[in-house]
Amino acid sequence: MNRAVRAVLGLVVVLIAALVSPTASAAPPPQHAATTDWSTAVVDSTMARYPDPTKLGSWGYQAGFALYGTYVVYQRTHNPKYLAYIKTWVDSYVDSNGQLSNGLSSLDSMQAGNLLVLLYQQTKQARYQTAANQIRTRLNTYPRTTDGGFQHAVNLTGQLWLDGTYMVLPFLLRYGAEFNDATYADNEAAKQLLIYASHLEDPSGLLYHAYDENSISWADPVTHHSSQFWCRSIGWYGMATVTTLDALPANHPDRAKLLTILRNLAAAMAKYQDPKTGRWFQVVNRGDLTANWTETSCSAMYTFVLAHSVQHGYIAPKYLSTAVKGYHGVLAEVSRDSAGLTDIANICEGTNVGDIDYYLNRPRATNDPHGLGAFLVMNEQMLQMRL
Repeated sequence: MNRAVRAVLGLVVVLIAALVSPTASAAPPPQHAATTDWSTAVVDSTMARYPDPTKLGSWGYQAGFALYGTYVVYQRTHNPKYLAYIKTWVDSYVDSNGQLSNGLSSLDSMQAGNLLVLLYQQTKQARYQTAANQIRTRLNTYPRTTDGGFQHAVNLTGQLWLDGTYMVLPFLLRYGAEFNDATYADNEAAKQLLIYASHLEDPSGLLYHAYDENSISWADPVTHHSSQFWCRSIGWYGMATVTTLDALPANHPDRAKLLTILRNLAAAMAKYQDPKTGRWFQVVNRGDLTANWTETSCSAMYTFVLAHSVQHGYIAPKYLSTAVKGYHGVLAEVSRDSAGLTDIANICEGTNVGDIDYYLNRPRATNDPHGLGAFLVMNEQMLQMRL
């Protein structure tokens, strides 16, 4: 963080209490965050509910994201039980020779590859590198759109979904940094984000959920993109963008373009934040609809993206107040059950591409892995910044 940003941040933090007043938001008072380590509470509750981590979910991005969030908590706490929990899950899919038991037929199947690199860093066991190599090698022949974008799945010819950027790019960047492949990884990650934005970015700064170059039923016949701004897909893209900016050299030729996309997105996030709750709506720009609802996982993602971007000087410090309001809005969705275990409510289940009614009517779950991972990543960011 440069000196000027740090100075302005200090002033912003002093003003947070005034900017996030009880009358302006239904969020809990600040002591809700200060008196409880909600990261460890969520991880401990998840481990209590799923003492066998393989029951958390099969190999893929949902369990992989929740466990990545667990790893971020491990980085702060160094609790060996957290790392052992992650390792047990991964080891159920990677044999002693490093063979990964997954066909890698979609970007969704690659997100958990982050855990392979992280476990290699922690253990130096070659089998984790071997398994990670399988994902990296798969990208050499993985199908793409005509302009070079990784399509969302092998069977979704010509389709780009915003979700896919986070499913593969953080792994690729982490792999490249660890295994001497950073030049390719950095260039490919930046390229992918720009290709996706070229088809899905709206002048508002928001991004549509998906694109299909072959004009499938949900795609506009002229623009070829879907019709709605689905909140979590934008969150995935935002997190992929800041992760890429963290990795790119300062002189990378695509850095300025990515910063422009991120800054436009940050402005849109601030514009469409629900002033009452501090959260964001399932269909981001349609808070006027009574059927719309504030969704927890995307709200955590947006909070992370804004706070992390302010911390690293990617966006203006003024967005910190938006992040803090989002943080307290997410905390308002966290409670404890009769056994003292945490519950995170109003998390949209896994979602395909559809029309506005499809998104509005998606089931709302409690403790869905999407929300667990997003909450942990967000909460650790806010703890790091002491917000």
